[in-house]
Parts: sequence; structure tokens; C-alpha cells
Amino acid sequence: MSLSPAERRQFAWITIGAVAVFAALRLLPTGTNLSHMDFRVDPRAGNAIEFCDPANPQFIPVVAAKSPVAMTIALGRDAVAGSPAVATVRLATTNGKPLRVQDLLVTHTERLHLLIVDPALRDYQHVHPTPTGEPGEWRFTFTPSRGGTYRFFADFTPAATGRGLYASADHDIASRAGSDEGSLMPGLDAMQDGHRFTLGLAPQPARAGRPIDLRFAITRTDGGAVALKPVMDAYAHLVAFDEARSGFAHLHPVEADLAKPPAATNPVLNFKLTIPRAGRYLVWAQVNLGGLETFVPFGLNVAE
Repeated sequence: MSLSPAERRQFAWITIGAVAVFAALRLLPTGTNLSHMDFRVDPRAGNAIEFCDPANPQFIPVVAAKSPVAMTIALGRDAVAGSPAVATVRLATTNGKPLRVQDLLVTHTERLHLLIVDPALRDYQHVHPTPTGEPGEWRFTFTPSRGGTYRFFADFTPAATGRGLYASADHDIASRAGSDEGSLMPGLDAMQDGHRFTLGLAPQPARAGRPIDLRFAITRTDGGAVALKPVMDAYAHLVAFDEARSGFAHLHPVEADLAKPPAATNPVLNFKLTIPRAGRYLVWAQVNLGGLETFVPFGLNVAE
């Protein structure tokens, strides 16, 4: 069936309009000037950080693996154990593009997570830097409890890739008298602030390269209800470090539905983890108890 001249003109205008709308949409800003190509890692350069299966979290060798993001930490000269320190973190791709606010997705309520740990693994802190307004620059305040070379791990997700990435940097903290004494060798049972915390594992012993089921439980010493509240979109977080601080594993509970809180008097949360190498690991639990964030350490031995 042939079209009349009027119908052909109408079809032509519809086609032109559709093309114009498509072109306009392509020109709209996406919020980030970065693309997935900015986060490529040359396979000839060795290891690269890869996204892990959230159903079976792995230990991430952040220090040894090559990251497509360079990270630097700047602290004032007065960074001393026991005193608040204002720090600046800078993130940029390996080709020099800064990672701005709009370049990062919000994951677990924040765009940028910093996991901070001292050489002895006695002081672990989880902070969320805020952008300064300078592209690629973020600022945070923390109070180190010990002296030595602190390691800062960054955990973030670029909007251009939608895949989790990591980076690390070190900075020295001056010691204060008595702040560096002792070492931390906890077990799987801890008492703190009127609560008992336990970390069960199966199978026992935990073995390198094999999945481990972790059972994190809390009870109050007086038998009352535990005022467990969500923190960063979960009822608990576990972070595992090796003694060399070569990387970490950031774990979230299998019970991911915040609308279904665990039992009030004996909350139990389950986690999964795979550790690649045998050795001694420290697992820090982070929970919100009645509005107060609490950090509890556990020692984990992983056999061959």
C-alpha cells in the first residue's frame, strides 16, 4: 500500500523527532565523567582486584593486588596516639582523573568507606570521609589509640562500573607513653559493656581455601533484651584482617532483610567467609547497641 504525500511527510517528521530525542538523551550528563575504561588494569601488570561473590565473600589481597585507583593519605604533623587527627584522603584513577562525589555509588549508606587498623590490629576504626569540594579530595577525623604505621583501606564502588574496588595507603602515627603496650590475642568469646559476644565457626578447624560458616551471637549479662539496631544497612558487620595487614574481608550477614530483626534476647547472625591462606586472623565485629557503635575483636586460626 502506497502512502500519500501527506502521510509520507508525517512519517518523516515522526522519524526526525525520534532521532532528535535519542540524540538529546545521549547528550544528557550521566553524573560522572569516568567510564569503565578508566578502571582497566593491564593484565601484564600482575594481580588485579576483582569483584567477589557476595554469597561467598573472599579475603581481598588489597596491598599485593594492583588497583586502578591511586590513594594517598595526608595527616597533620601533630598526629599523635590519643589525640583527634584531621586527615585528607585523595582518590584518582591511574591516568590521573580524580574520583569525585558523583563518581561513586552509595553502598551501605555511604559513598566511601575507610577501614583503619594499626600494626598490632588492636585499633580498628571504620569511618566515612566527606568530600571537601576539591575534586577527588575527602576529609575525615579519627582518634588513633596507638602509635605506629596505620594502614587505611578504602572500599568504594565507581558509578562507571558498578563493581566494588579497593585501595590502600599507610601513614605514621606518633606514639604516646604507654599507648603501644601489649598485643591483642583474643579468642572467640568476649565480654564488653555488659554484653557477651561469641563467634562460632563450622567446620572446625577452619581451613584455608574452604568456605567457613560464622555464627555471631550477643547476649546481655543481665539476661535482658539486646538493643541491636542496624548499622550501615545491616545488623552487624564483620571485618577480617591477617597479621600482615595484606588485605581484608568485609562480611555482611546472611540475614539481609532489615524488616526481620534477630531475636531480641539472643540475636544471632550468620556469615560466610573463605580465607585463602593459613595463619592467624583478627575478626572485628561492628554493631549498634542502643545507638552506640561497638567494636569487638575475635581471634581466628586458619589451618592448612
